[in-house]
Amino acid sequence: MKLQPKRRVLFLCTGNSCRSQMAEGWANHLGAPFIEARSAGIEAHGQNPRALAAMREAGVDISQQESKAVTPELLGWADIVVTVCGHADEHCPAVPAGTPKQHWPLSDPAKARGAEETIVNTFRMTRDDIQARVLEMIRQLKMSEHPAAEERHHGR
Repeated sequence: MKLQPKRRVLFLCTGNSCRSQMAEGWANHLGAPFIEARSAGIEAHGQNPRALAAMREAGVDISQQESKAVTPELLGWADIVVTVCGHADEHCPAVPAGTPKQHWPLSDPAKARGAEETIVNTFRMTRDDIQARVLEMIRQLKMSEHPAAEERHHGR
């Protein structure tokens, strides 16, 4: 069977510090060798230490990823662009023709307020939500490349 090339997924948010960083980490962790993920922001705000900690707690190290601003080259590299916040969705630069774009309306865990435990739990909920969305994306991508196998799996 011919090996399909990796799907290149770009996760885009406002500052590339939390949500898009977590999505990149999950996609590379769960989707390898099927997906190659990168992330960027409308601006680069640096990595959020709580996002790093939440992902580390789930067994995914994203500390080597860098916070960066989106470029035309990154948009051109991507097979799929996923915006993970409303601001990025509204201000996303033009995606090349033919490149699918998805929007995941995730709230910003960095805006959580209250006791430290409340804030940490907000990051955990965001992390888990992103994990579920990445798993569904992987399932859909696999299904689109191998529809007959998916039909056999579901007994159709």
